[in-house]
Amino acid sequence: MPEPADRPMGILAEPNPGRALLATVSGRVYARHPVRTHLVTDADDAVGVVASQAAPLPPETVLVAVSERMVAITEGRSYPMTSIHPGRLARFLVRFVTRPGYGIGLGTAETMQLAIGEVGAPRILLAAAVSGITKPFGMHGLFYRIAGRQAAAIDGPTSYTIAPYNQAATLGPRDPGRTARAIAAAIGVPVAVIDANDAGCNVLGVSPGLDRRLVTRLFADNPLGQAGEQTPICVVRRVALSPGEALPPEPRRRLTPP
Repeated sequence: MPEPADRPMGILAEPNPGRALLATVSGRVYARHPVRTHLVTDADDAVGVVASQAAPLPPETVLVAVSERMVAITEGRSYPMTSIHPGRLARFLVRFVTRPGYGIGLGTAETMQLAIGEVGAPRILLAAAVSGITKPFGMHGLFYRIAGRQAAAIDGPTSYTIAPYNQAATLGPRDPGRTARAIAAAIGVPVAVIDANDAGCNVLGVSPGLDRRLVTRLFADNPLGQAGEQTPICVVRRVALSPGEALPPEPRRRLTPP
């Protein structure tokens, strides 16, 4: 895979390595163009990054998707692991966490501490208790359902994340719906803030009129990638195929969630 420094910034004509550009949803064909940016930090503004890096928008653009991690980083909600000091409760609870196959989640004491600080110890304890009771019966996913989206959106460090965020934990955005509306007002097309990985897509916030189900299906296969692509934005446009040209497949998630 080419290093990000060897690729141009802005809207890319080709998909990320190992990903597909075209996808079919409900009989309609879409092109999903990754947008490579500079290394985003808390000195940036999410609206400004999208407005500058995704311009000019190509014809037939129907929506722009923005990574929740990028939004959270611009809000100062990404923390070096060395700056997080887990308490006894976080160290205790993390022993019962099964790490997903597509990231860290709350599988470290540091990310568990962030979850406790974000949604409160009582809610995390309730989620852990219900999960512990039901998991032996084959019921999975209840922990994050009870803990809530803010806990589920916490990202831990992974070796394939671009530095320095490969040594950081990141909370979800404060108000992804408000951010989506602000970006949409700036660029003139609908916007979604998404949490996508190889197990699928969770839509955290959308601007008015945008169908969450369409966004979920369009990003089920995570065209933004799962490594150091440095493409936290995606421009989606409608595509007209030539007569007789076969429809591309509908996006499918790459991994099965636990």
